[in-house]
Amino acid sequence: MKFLKFLVAAACAVPFAGSAQAADLELWRLDCGSVEVRDLSLFSDAFGYGGTHRTLTDSCYLIRHDKQYMLWDTGLPAALIGSKPDAKAPIVPSLTIDIPSQLAKIGVKPEQIGYIGISHYHFDHVGQAAAFPDAVLLIGKPDFDALKLPPPPFGVEPKLLQPWLSGKSKVEPVSGDHDVFGDGSVVVLKMPGHTPGETSLLLRLAESGPVLLSGDVVHFEEQLANRGVPPFNWDRAQSLASMDRLTSIAKNLGAKIIIQHDENDIAKLPAFPKSAR
Repeated sequence: MKFLKFLVAAACAVPFAGSAQAADLELWRLDCGSVEVRDLSLFSDAFGYGGTHRTLTDSCYLIRHDKQYMLWDTGLPAALIGSKPDAKAPIVPSLTIDIPSQLAKIGVKPEQIGYIGISHYHFDHVGQAAAFPDAVLLIGKPDFDALKLPPPPFGVEPKLLQPWLSGKSKVEPVSGDHDVFGDGSVVVLKMPGHTPGETSLLLRLAESGPVLLSGDVVHFEEQLANRGVPPFNWDRAQSLASMDRLTSIAKNLGAKIIIQHDENDIAKLPAFPKSAR
């Protein structure tokens, strides 16, 4: 009997089991910068991609759920706008426009953003979060805990999340899958490996169908095919398990995977200011 109750409870807890789409959902792809990688072998612990280079996109997203707004990732820091690239650096980030300027083009004010969902703690995903201190921060609990450790992990700049680390702004650390609005239309998915608290985002769009925003489960399409893991990932086995989960969810739901750092993948969504529904 106890086991039966457990199964019932588990089934009720699955946030994307249903297919109903009650809310009016809309998705915009924002330009949150780019990252020139001059030696792509940095992204393979199996010595792949040698002698190649690539420019990765740094995309982030605006979601409208009825009259509520959520940002998914906040890109590179606005301080990069107008800065000169380092000619000798192996990785060169750049940014031409900030998020508030893009939101203004569609009539959305920073104070209207109710939630900021962060796929993981790296600086190129939290860069402009502090421009929205009124928003509730949704971030994997292991990542939020790691932000407080001395020294901070690789690629982390805690000051970029200072409003939430200081306690002045509200944070909801996410331990597992999290149904943001309670109707299964926007679900944060636990995908550890790249970082301990890495997450992806599932959206159920009425017209376009289900969409999976990858976070950094992978950085470009080839990594799904060859199961490529960067040496700087937190855990290799969990990275591979999250790749399997991402592709399995896509197959089972007929969802479109958008790899956020891959220019070919983000092109599957309309270019701003157009949106997907």
